[in-house]
Amino acid sequence: MIADWYFDFVSPFAYLQSERLATLAPRIEIRYKPVLFAALLDAHGHKGPAEIPAKRAFIYRQCLWQAGRMGIPLRFPHEHPFNPLPLLRLAIACDSTAAAVHRIFRFVWRDGRLPDLPIEWAELVADLGLANAQARIAAREVKDELRRNTDEAIERGVFGVPTLYLGGEIFWGADATAMAADYAAAGCRWTEPEYARVAGLPVGAARAPKPRPAVRRGKRS
Repeated sequence: MIADWYFDFVSPFAYLQSERLATLAPRIEIRYKPVLFAALLDAHGHKGPAEIPAKRAFIYRQCLWQAGRMGIPLRFPHEHPFNPLPLLRLAIACDSTAAAVHRIFRFVWRDGRLPDLPIEWAELVADLGLANAQARIAAREVKDELRRNTDEAIERGVFGVPTLYLGGEIFWGADATAMAADYAAAGCRWTEPEYARVAGLPVGAARAPKPRPAVRRGKRS
């Protein structure tokens, strides 16, 4: 059984889930798929959690609390949000292997570091054993794969990270890991009729959409 795991290194919750993915084995095989979270937000007309000041403070504290409850070491880097593009492309240049993805996540969220200084970047790529890293992450095929991953996620309805896509269903958030495991154990089907019913509930009231100003979050090329 295969699950696609959509993630962005900018998300501390994706780091928390990355540390729990091993609990899904051997029933579920994970395919690691780096995506650009900002592009998901734009596709759905959402603000990022860190773009709402009160929410930003809450989720940072919540993430620290969850990490403590899970026994996962967590240290925020010196700034957040940060530009994750170099790290996403770095993972793809390393073939998005589990080992490379975990090393990058731990560099940022366990050690609290960012590759924004040459010495930091050099240490990370040396740990990954990637030669000619700057040229590799600038390669067209790497950029194209990141774009394909992101477009695929959007087409599947993925609206946030981390997300496990399993059996045609979306499991969003670090706290959905056990839910995905139960779904897999049930043969990738919902065993209670109520699950199907609530998914198809009619909308009783909806807010009128408001025009959104154009926002440039950074190039995807």
